[in-house]
Amino acid sequence: MSRYFTALALILLFAVAPFIPVVIAGTVASANGCRLDEAGAYPCVIFGHDFGGLLAAMGVLGWAGLLTIPIGACLLCVWCAVLLFHLVRRKGQSPSQESTGE
Repeated sequence: MSRYFTALALILLFAVAPFIPVVIAGTVASANGCRLDEAGAYPCVIFGHDFGGLLAAMGVLGWAGLLTIPIGACLLCVWCAVLLFHLVRRKGQSPSQESTGE
């Protein structure tokens, strides 16, 4: 059963992965009073270095979610079907078959 939960965690991580850099970029930009949007890179000086280009690139990664969310939803449907199949098959086995692994 732990394989199912590991697979579920990986599917969910894959689906939301593009939004992690967006949240980080937004938090860093907001904390330093920098402008961040899809229109382009704006200067954002933090500790004497301009991170505007990096923050802009991280902010645009959210658009990859247009691809990963639907793929993740399809994978989640497959995951549910496989889990359901496994549970129904396991329930249909007699107690003697469960102990021998047949």
